[in-house]
Amino acid sequence: MSDAVKHECGIVLFRLRKPLEYYRFKYGSWQYGLRKVYLLMEKQHNRGQDGAGLVNVKIDQEPGKQYIFRQRSNKSNPIYLVFKKIYDDIEGLTSRTNPSVTEDPGWARENLPFAGELFLGHLRYGTFGLNSIDAVHPVLRLNNWRSRNLALAGNFNLTNVDELFRILIGTGQHPREYSDTVTILENIGYYLDEENQDMYHRYLDQGVPREQISSLIEENLDLSAVLRQASKRWDGGYAIGGIVGHGDAFVFRDPWGIRPVYYYHDEEVVAATSERPVIQTVLNVRSEDVSELTPGSALIVRKTGRVETVSIRDAGIKRSCSFERIYFSRGGDADIYRERKKLGELLTSPLLKVIDHDLQHTVFSYIPNTSESAFYGLIKGLQEYLLQWQQRQIMMLGANPDEDQLKNILAFRPRIEKVAIKDVKLRTFIAQEKGRNDLVEHVYDITYGTVEEERDTLVIMDDSIVRGTTLKKSILKILDRLRPKKIVVVSSSPQIRYPDCYGIDMSRLDQFIAFQAAIALLRERGMEAVINEVYLKCKEQEAFPKEKIVNLVKKIYDPFTPEEISRKIAELLRDESIRAEVVIVYQTIENLHEACPGHTGDWYFTGDYPTPGGNKVVNTAFIHYMEGKQQRAY
Repeated sequence: MSDAVKHECGIVLFRLRKPLEYYRFKYGSWQYGLRKVYLLMEKQHNRGQDGAGLVNVKIDQEPGKQYIFRQRSNKSNPIYLVFKKIYDDIEGLTSRTNPSVTEDPGWARENLPFAGELFLGHLRYGTFGLNSIDAVHPVLRLNNWRSRNLALAGNFNLTNVDELFRILIGTGQHPREYSDTVTILENIGYYLDEENQDMYHRYLDQGVPREQISSLIEENLDLSAVLRQASKRWDGGYAIGGIVGHGDAFVFRDPWGIRPVYYYHDEEVVAATSERPVIQTVLNVRSEDVSELTPGSALIVRKTGRVETVSIRDAGIKRSCSFERIYFSRGGDADIYRERKKLGELLTSPLLKVIDHDLQHTVFSYIPNTSESAFYGLIKGLQEYLLQWQQRQIMMLGANPDEDQLKNILAFRPRIEKVAIKDVKLRTFIAQEKGRNDLVEHVYDITYGTVEEERDTLVIMDDSIVRGTTLKKSILKILDRLRPKKIVVVSSSPQIRYPDCYGIDMSRLDQFIAFQAAIALLRERGMEAVINEVYLKCKEQEAFPKEKIVNLVKKIYDPFTPEEISRKIAELLRDESIRAEVVIVYQTIENLHEACPGHTGDWYFTGDYPTPGGNKVVNTAFIHYMEGKQQRAY
């Protein structure tokens, strides 16, 4: 993605199912769990660089001793800083003790922080609010009863925080903050308290001594019932991990499977993460050994180490985020790699039409590195086309072909070059717009001599075009210095037309180049009445319950074909300083579904939201656009 977009957070739940002594004997250190958690987080660093945090719980710690430990950072390189602080604290305590003693698991568990069995980690991309340390997960809800403590971390956004906030107030609570994180924390915490209270009075009525009730609650607490009650009204995409203070833990996924969760367990460990290959790599297990958590279900790990998956909410039609497949997740997953290649391959036919099938005078490359897999797929498609062309050319040579002609036909290949290289050290530190723009133009270096001036077409693969800002201010201008006849930008994803409200920081319509193009076309063709009509109808629906709201913003795009919008986008991105003709080729919705059949969440392309709250968000975003409000729509 050439435009910088903040997107998905990452979660890690990790449970040791054996005593620390077991890992000391088998793997050489009681720190086995802590090291695995570090790797599980580091291997997902692509999912969050605004902050990182880790909670550790020691199970069955004696009263009066700390059993919940948390470390967080919102500084640059937060994963490193979190673990540096953890190890600094461990080394500071052990430096005053005989080194042989500090390696003893029993001593470590009694004396050292983060020497426990249960971990919850989080990587944050801030999609809303300030990047303060308070916004970094895991967040805590503390209580003097172990079974009422709650640590929470998630990859989620809710569309109806306002509704849930009112419900909290209706229960008599006074939330300290208006946010989906605090709302979910207090929502689950409320029903966790209720479950504890009900069980307490039930055991008390049975004549159980008070000092024994806590243990019975911890043994029999029904976490699935707590999650079932808490999530009744949630509208959004979520993958939420939690730890209850006595040692129960869970990971819970939304009913539409919007946000990803994968898990693995054996006799030694339980691990859950946002991406499958992370578990494969860190624990050295096969792909088929890692399971995807079913939408609407929770993975529950009891204090005893028992593992179960429980249905919490009825699963809807699965609408897993297709952007995970196109861009967000790391490409090491076998399925994702295959799907990204297919996305590129399916663009072969429309691209050949744009370049008039002239492979001889076309150079192929890609920007940025995340589009590399799709580029390989495009080259595969071109090679298959070229093979058919070669067969036809050889047949035309007849029974006695000229050797030189035959050699030239067989030697012909697509022209693949490394045209642009990102200068990762360059920072646009100048505040003034004019100075910043000058620096932005130099974010990429180009390889001179790769294009025949005024004759070649230069094709650049991108995985998605959101705002088009980087293309307009940097990439196109840099590529134009090679003096190609034409620049063709190929996007492996369709046009991004609508806000996302389930985890990605794409909430303002005016920032989408496709929306800008549609509005420009309406105004050029004297159809501004459509814009006003959509605004008035959106205002009419403002007071509707979310279940009755329909996406009216689709009417902005209805008068135009995707090709018309693509041409207008090319016009908007090409300023007068660029000599080359500019063409934009987008993926089709049909090809997206063909390439990623198991991940049909396409609301940012089609406006077909999986939850009612999505329609409310898109209409609100349009109202904000019309009223000049530069704020998030949910």
